[in-house]
Amino acid sequence: MPHAEPSAHEPGAGIPHPYHLLKPSPWPLIGAFSGGLLATGLVIFMHGGGKFLLVLGILAILVTMFGWWRSVIRESVVEHAHTPVVKIGLRYGMALFIASEVMFFAAFFWAFFHAALEPKVSPINPDAIWPPPNVHVIDPFDMPLMMTLTLLLSGVTVTWAHHAILEGQNRTAAKALGLTVLLGALFTFFQGYEYVHAAFKFTDGIFPSTFYMATGFHGFHVLVGTIFLAVCWVRTVKGHFTPESHFGFEAAAWYWHFVDVVWLFLFVSVYWWGGHGGVIAAH
Repeated sequence: MPHAEPSAHEPGAGIPHPYHLLKPSPWPLIGAFSGGLLATGLVIFMHGGGKFLLVLGILAILVTMFGWWRSVIRESVVEHAHTPVVKIGLRYGMALFIASEVMFFAAFFWAFFHAALEPKVSPINPDAIWPPPNVHVIDPFDMPLMMTLTLLLSGVTVTWAHHAILEGQNRTAAKALGLTVLLGALFTFFQGYEYVHAAFKFTDGIFPSTFYMATGFHGFHVLVGTIFLAVCWVRTVKGHFTPESHFGFEAAAWYWHFVDVVWLFLFVSVYWWGGHGGVIAAH
C-alpha cells in the first residue's frame, strides 16, 4: 500500500518542529539605526536645530517598516512559514501591543479627568470651574457625532470583510475593506475640519492641551489603522488571505476595533461629559 507523504513538520520531513526559525535579516540593525536617527533628529529639532535629521529619521523608519513587513508577508505567503504554532505567537504579540496602547491612552484620560475633577484656581479661571470659562467647547452633537457614526459604520464594514474572508469570498471582502478605508479617510478629514474651526488652541490652557493630546493621538492611530487596512485591501485583491490563514487582516481588524472603542470613550468623557455634561467647580 502506498504510504502518505509526511507533512512539513513531521519527523523525517526535514523540519522536526512547527516553529519558524528566522533567517538572518538586516532589518533589526537598520531599525535600530533608524530609531536612533529619529530620536537624535527630534532632540536637535526641539532645540531649534534644522529639520534634516528629523526628516531623514522619519524616512528611515518608513523604509524599515516597509521592508520588514514585506519580509513577514513573504514568510507567510511564499514560504508558508506561519504554522498554527507561529500564528499563536503572532496573536499574543498583537494582543500585548494593543494592551500597551490601552495604557498609552489611559495616561491621557488620567490627565483629563484629574484636571476636570480637581480644577485649579488660575488668572484665567479664578472660580476653578470646568470647562474653563475662557474655552468655547465643541458641541458633541455636531461634528463629533458625525465622526462617531463614521467610525461605528467602519467597524461594521470591517466585520463584514472578516466574514467574507472566512467564507472565501475575496471579492466581497475587498469591497468591504475598500469601504472601511474610505470611512477611515473620511474620519480623518472630519477631524482636520474640526481642528481648523476649533475656537481654542493647544496653548490656551489645560482643557485644550489635554483635548488635543487625546484626540490628536487617536487621530494618528486612525491614520495608521487606515494605512494598515489599505495594505490588507491590496493583499485581499492579490489573494493572500484564505479562510484558514488571514491573521494579517485579523490584526488590522483588532487594531481598528480598538481605535473605535477609544473614540467612544473620548466622545463620552471628553466631548460630552468634560465639555457639555455640566460645570464642575472646585468649591
